[in-house]
Amino acid sequence: MSQHATSDPFNTGPRRPEPLHPAPRHEAPAAAPSSADIKRWRQYLADERAEAAVYRDLAQNRSGEERAILLALAEAEGRHEAHWLQLLGDHAGRPRPASLRSQLLGFLARHFGSVFVLALAQRAESRSPYATDPSATPAMVADEQIHEEVVRGLATRGRNRLAGTFRAAVFGANDGLVSNLSLVMGMAASGVGSSVVLLSGVAGLLAGALSMGAGEFISVRSQRELLAATRPTQITLAAAPSLDIEHNELLLVYLARGMSREAAEHRVAERMGLRDCDCDPSLSLQPEVPEARDEHEAVGTAWSAAASSFCFFASGAIVPIIPFVLGMTGIAALALSAALVGLALLFTGGVVGLLSGTSPATRGLRQLAIGMGAAGVTYLLGMAFGAVVA
Repeated sequence: MSQHATSDPFNTGPRRPEPLHPAPRHEAPAAAPSSADIKRWRQYLADERAEAAVYRDLAQNRSGEERAILLALAEAEGRHEAHWLQLLGDHAGRPRPASLRSQLLGFLARHFGSVFVLALAQRAESRSPYATDPSATPAMVADEQIHEEVVRGLATRGRNRLAGTFRAAVFGANDGLVSNLSLVMGMAASGVGSSVVLLSGVAGLLAGALSMGAGEFISVRSQRELLAATRPTQITLAAAPSLDIEHNELLLVYLARGMSREAAEHRVAERMGLRDCDCDPSLSLQPEVPEARDEHEAVGTAWSAAASSFCFFASGAIVPIIPFVLGMTGIAALALSAALVGLALLFTGGVVGLLSGTSPATRGLRQLAIGMGAAGVTYLLGMAFGAVVA
């Protein structure tokens, strides 16, 4: 071996010069979407378009802040629509119809635009399939969750406006259905004639409706008076200039209203004229401006609650006696009466479920079970009473 030769312990051999521009690495193309993916994405696309249209239709019947919120929701649904359009590409095809749920929402929004639509929209947002679909982005999943809360807030405003009257209406209708069905079933089971059963049902309708109306009037009027009595007055503004700065109980007023000691001391200093700043708007020196809206609107008014309770009790109580009014007798009349009441209970329970943003079927079945259970117990008691009297 020549002494000029050098050993290459790593046996690397001669090296080739590095290219000035390395060849680009080509990533594998994305797999073509399956027919199931295309079908699902097209349905998502149709539903997003329909939901955006629902929010725009609702916005037409709103103004101010509520209108801006609804239009912002429609814009967000438009972003989701763009996502599915991008995934579909040439597979988007002709627009397909939205789901029956979305079509129902659209119809109600165009023709009614009420709190019922917002309650349905809230439920639709809560059942979004994006959380379990890998094709949806995390941002879209988060959007749907936020949308549910936004719609919940809008629906809450409407629920508050009708809560008092609606409560009286639902309670009155269900009470009329259940109480008069139980009365009719109990009387029929005792063995009296159909004319007596009908007379008892009419008497139960009138007595119950009047009792419910009077009871709701007294209840709501008393509740509103109680709430009004708890509202703070502005006597502190009138009395403050005459108070002894060093010895007065003004601090106790604000502590009793639930303020922290620091906040109460701040308010006292303002009332006594020791501060003229507006460090915290909630502790402002200016007198509170009375609110234009009814602060007890969720309770309802006494007259509206009484009228709703009377009318809806009567409308519910008339259902069990319809077969007897038509001249039916015996088991056939009782069976038809129970069937009609059962359908009415399912309907009222479903309405409550829709307004509360929960399952209409669950609420309807709950109403049905309670009503039929009460009627069944009364029927057995009527049979027992009839046997004892006989």
